[in-house]
Amino acid sequence: MLSARTLPVLCALSLISLACTPPTGSQQVGPDDEVQAVVVRVAGALDGTGGRIGPSDIVVVNGIITGILPAGRGRGTVYDLGDAIALPGLIDTHVHLGWHFNREGRTQSAEVQETPQESVLYGAENALVTLRSGVTTVQSIGAPVDKELRDAFARGILPGPRVLTSLSAVGAWLGDDEAAYRERVQELAAEGADVIKIFASASIRDGGPPTLSQAQLDATCGTAAALGLRTVAHAHGPESARRVAMAGCTTVEHGALLDRATLELLAERDVFYDPNIDLVFRNYFENQDRFLGVGNYTEEGFDQMRAAVPKALAAFREALTVPGLRVVFGTDAVAGAHGRNYEELVYRVQTGGQPAMDAIVSATSLAAASLGMSDEIGTLAAGMRADIIATQGNPADDISALGAVSFVMIDGRVARRDP
Repeated sequence: MLSARTLPVLCALSLISLACTPPTGSQQVGPDDEVQAVVVRVAGALDGTGGRIGPSDIVVVNGIITGILPAGRGRGTVYDLGDAIALPGLIDTHVHLGWHFNREGRTQSAEVQETPQESVLYGAENALVTLRSGVTTVQSIGAPVDKELRDAFARGILPGPRVLTSLSAVGAWLGDDEAAYRERVQELAAEGADVIKIFASASIRDGGPPTLSQAQLDATCGTAAALGLRTVAHAHGPESARRVAMAGCTTVEHGALLDRATLELLAERDVFYDPNIDLVFRNYFENQDRFLGVGNYTEEGFDQMRAAVPKALAAFREALTVPGLRVVFGTDAVAGAHGRNYEELVYRVQTGGQPAMDAIVSATSLAAASLGMSDEIGTLAAGMRADIIATQGNPADDISALGAVSFVMIDGRVARRDP
């Protein structure tokens, strides 16, 4: 059930996010009260594109960054964060907000009946801890409950990250007829999906073989593109990823078994690559007893996942050497992993060998590009939405500083400010 610890925080933060009350001791500078400017004062900043900025005042008006000035020059309500370092809110391109441990401590399945109210509250709890950890935008792929969460957060009545959702998925269960795939994409678009999720391969627990033909993928991704929707495809092995790339889909998810030739094809075809190489596996292993016995969560399935860990790491390291391949940040966060999203970035840097600044870019401006939102989020610059987080320590120098988030703002509303 929802923890006693979280419910009071949820109530308190909903008030903060709505009222955006200035903190005790904030300074009102200058006569421009009618502008309602907010200033986030920091010792330095990372702009999300690889650039560093010195001591700064980030000026926000009506949820939009209007300028980044030398520290002390901003006018408005000042949040002085001392020696903290600011950066754009992180963007996790692959989560499952609705996945949770139920009242019996197990991953939720049909064996335990839940009311719709319970399901949405579990999702809200996951969203809250995710936001407070510094992730201000998520792509949840996906379940119908995401729609209510997305819309509630967008209205500002609950604190949560910006949500893009697939609502459901497209997969081999639709049969052989390509028309069924076109029809399902059209249905999801009409229901309000932001993106189309495709199962192009089986789970890694089942070895990850291809499950959709080239024609079926062509029909799915082609229809989505015609409707202006992006497509993200679960694809573990080279053949399924190759078909995804040839179909013109937007992103390959997972890709734990990919070889260099396939990674080069993704780069050539301008397909984003979202490897999920640590948190999802480690979370499963840490909570094995909570998953075992549900669906394909079997002892054999866990053995398959353990065998995949070094392969996924090798694929990631190879991907870093492929010119032009756009590797974005996603965790596949399920029950037990929400709010720990940054741990994936720490692993990518400390174990995978990715430069810390590149990892930050993958979770900010590059992730925004994969969502088609480069002109709104992912960068600290005038004209962008005011999604701003701050850390104690500089994550470009020590990536583990992402675990020390002390300030979170989304669309100009403060969702977290530690003393």
